[in-house]
Amino acid sequence: MRALPARRIATSALCATLLIGIAAPASMAADSDLPRGHSHAAAPVPGADALLAQTKTLGDISGVLAPVTALVDAALKADNGQLPADQATKLGQAAKDAIAKVAAAAPVAPPAAVPAVPAVPPVALPAVPPVSKNAERPRALAAADVKADALTALQTAVDSLVKAVTSGDAASVVPAATVVVTGLVNFVVATVLGGGLPAPNLPGLPALPALPTSALPTGSLPVS
Repeated sequence: MRALPARRIATSALCATLLIGIAAPASMAADSDLPRGHSHAAAPVPGADALLAQTKTLGDISGVLAPVTALVDAALKADNGQLPADQATKLGQAAKDAIAKVAAAAPVAPPAAVPAVPAVPPVALPAVPPVSKNAERPRALAAADVKADALTALQTAVDSLVKAVTSGDAASVVPAATVVVTGLVNFVVATVLGGGLPAPNLPGLPALPALPTSALPTGSLPVS
């Protein structure tokens, strides 16, 4: 009587094995018929390139703000405005690395070339005054110059603050930190105005001024 249950168990196991063997290929076949939409990278939506550039610009701002403000925060909260040399160096280097990363990614403006004035034998032309380097640069490159200047000034301000928090002179910390904060504001404004970001539309905000641009002089040359 004990052999019957064992035989039934063996038979049940055999049936289960057969069912699994039949179902597995069918399941694999069904999986192979599923859409392959996730097997390749999806194409970006139309018009995404401009927004991606704008979000990168905002990311650059936050990438600089975080380490620089961390340095200012540590300096202003430190006892008598002084930090251990290793801590000050670490915070200052993080800030400078962030600034250098953004500066390296900025477009480089090509040197402006002043076109030669053709000589006219019968007419004596007056001397042509030199043209400013920015006079022939597109607006985008002029804005890049302003942003680059802001980053350079900010890096100098960071170096000064690191020296102040390790100098032993508590009175020099607040002025140095103020220069850093001002440098941050200059960098943010230069990025917002010249970075191709959409114009703000919050009611009550004052209109943002445009970055200064230079224009070539117009009009004909006088003839003597």
